[in-house]
Amino acid sequence: MKPVALITGGSGDLAQAIRAELESQGWLVHAPSRQEMDVTDQTQVQRVIGALGQLDLLIHNAGITRDTLLLKMSEAEFSDVLNVHLRGAFLCSQAALKIMIKKRQGHLIQIGSYSAFCGSTGQANYAAAKAGLIALSQSLAAEYGPRGIRANVILPGFLETKMTHGLLDDANQRQRILASHSLGTLNTPQDTARFIAFLHTMHSVSGQFFQLDSRISRWT
Repeated sequence: MKPVALITGGSGDLAQAIRAELESQGWLVHAPSRQEMDVTDQTQVQRVIGALGQLDLLIHNAGITRDTLLLKMSEAEFSDVLNVHLRGAFLCSQAALKIMIKKRQGHLIQIGSYSAFCGSTGQANYAAAKAGLIALSQSLAAEYGPRGIRANVILPGFLETKMTHGLLDDANQRQRILASHSLGTLNTPQDTARFIAFLHTMHSVSGQFFQLDSRISRWT
């Protein structure tokens, strides 16, 4: 029987790269778009995920940005970002666990961000949500490890996708971004997809986060 994965935010560039990689390795992959499964809608999440008879891997990839300085940020702009990234991870993980627990195996992967421990100007909402994903994932790893279920976070780095298109089109901004990477290069969605597929094969790894670019932060 083929292993089964579900990727939220399925119409995004990273989701499509992960889907292609997993399918090339024999997986059955569900990648619902926001229109097919809004991760902030508990009823939709339970309907889509609950309909699966098997689920080996959940990848919570859905995400939005509402960047602005905190004094200009509306409550809706703050809560919308947390709802998609963090509450969405809660709802999807909860629905997935109901399936995984029965088979005493499964893997929950959250797509995080470098912003989780190095928040950027104008991204207080995004940074808070991504930091929350790490703590959430570590709690899930502790709670459900005894049932054979793993939980990890991937920080894919600054990818060239539809979400970052506007930033990277600006030559000065692109140069600034590249300068923050010690190798002066950016990761790709395909690189991230290959890492995720590999990580899934490492059955003793859980409660960890993996930064996949060359930005370097000081230890605190």
